[in-house]
Amino acid sequence: MDTDPRFLPVETPDPVEREQFTDPAAAVARLIELYERSAGFLLDRFVSTLGGAPPRARYRAFYPEVRLTTTSHAKTDSRLSFGHVALPGRYAASITRPDLFRDYLTDQIGLLIRSHDVPVVIGDSDTPMPVHFAVATQSDLNVPQEGVLDFSLRDVFDVPELSTMNDDIVNDTLQVEPGGDHPLAPFTAQRVDYSLARLAHYTATLPEHFQNFVLFTNYQFYVDEFEAFARRMLADPNSGYTSFVAPGNQLLERPEDLLVTGAKTPQMPAYHLKRADHQGITLVNIGVGPSNAKTATDHIAVLRPHAWLMVGHCAGLRNSQSLGDFVLAHAYLREDHVLDDDLPVWVPIPALAEVQVALQEAVAEVTQLEGFELKRIMRTGTVATIDNRNWELRDQSGPVRRLSQSRAVALDMESATIAANGFRFRVPYGTLLCVSDKPLHGELKLPGMATDFYRTQVANHLMIGVRAMEKLRDTPIERLHSRKLRSFSETAFL
Repeated sequence: MDTDPRFLPVETPDPVEREQFTDPAAAVARLIELYERSAGFLLDRFVSTLGGAPPRARYRAFYPEVRLTTTSHAKTDSRLSFGHVALPGRYAASITRPDLFRDYLTDQIGLLIRSHDVPVVIGDSDTPMPVHFAVATQSDLNVPQEGVLDFSLRDVFDVPELSTMNDDIVNDTLQVEPGGDHPLAPFTAQRVDYSLARLAHYTATLPEHFQNFVLFTNYQFYVDEFEAFARRMLADPNSGYTSFVAPGNQLLERPEDLLVTGAKTPQMPAYHLKRADHQGITLVNIGVGPSNAKTATDHIAVLRPHAWLMVGHCAGLRNSQSLGDFVLAHAYLREDHVLDDDLPVWVPIPALAEVQVALQEAVAEVTQLEGFELKRIMRTGTVATIDNRNWELRDQSGPVRRLSQSRAVALDMESATIAANGFRFRVPYGTLLCVSDKPLHGELKLPGMATDFYRTQVANHLMIGVRAMEKLRDTPIERLHSRKLRSFSETAFL
């Protein structure tokens, strides 16, 4: 590029006036209009530069935003954990992909207007939209790596900026300047865009396929059972489920439809049994380990699901347990370490009543056991999560002592991470595990034992998770999103 980029003029879309709205649907329609205007502007300039046209300016467009200003200490419904701001002041949230979040934004903005009886203001924010995220919605376009073009991309377009792409809001570490805007939403637009791109990469499915109820598992066997269940639901016209999406965005609308196999498996494949309004169930096979568990929940959290549950295998720690028994976690011993910098280990992770009840009722329904008889096959207690799969090979005195002192009944590598990130991101969470081995008592997970175990237990376990999700779907959202998950000064948006 011949022109020194420091002296290029800045070209932006023509400025627009901010508008007030008391109709949440109209407010969201305006957000969509402004977003498409900014993204379209960047896409047009980006395609031109790829086509060989020399950049004539530095191109910049901005995310839209929603604003609320209130001067009153309004008395709001104290039963609700969301939908209102705590104190008078100015509040704002930059917004991305309002088309994807239309229902969510309509609900949240509507609650704000009703709670405070003031309009919201829609306009452009002062947060630039990185060209990478504007391009991400176009499947046939990619941003070239630095050095491929004959000019530096960051000299012509805005690129992702860590100062607006972090977890300061959810981690309660955001410092608002005196007289500055307080956050309305738990994530900034750039943070959301970053996770939307990561989700497509890690799960090989588009973010729009994700449902509001998410199951996590650590074994492929659960995926096979989930696909079989999905096909049964698609064969039932009264099930309410409309389609099934597998990695590669393969869409099944009939039970006899085939999936293409043999393609490269993504790191954390996701499968979506869809219903209207995203009220279906997503299953993500996160594999083994707390790192994957954190990565998956870090990104799925921006979709604001209504609940996520871990349904996987664990080591039983009590001699009274049998292979195939269930463990309903009501506390967690966190030795996974991946969240220590974001959520200190001294923070308690409480059990959520609505989730616990749904899981226990689902176990009773699927096993046809109840009351005292249910205790034969299910323990409620502390689950320990560690980051060393082969902990049995080290000196066991330290780990075993901690497990005993904590009263842990099971051990795995994902559950506490998923629960802790649910707590951190204000997403209702729960854990139901199935005992697959008892290393402290000489029952190791060996190939022959595992095969028989999987054959007899996986189907029941998956159905318990599905049934629990269906119960949570029927729970009013204001009850499901517990006040236990909210701190002193929270964002108004879920």
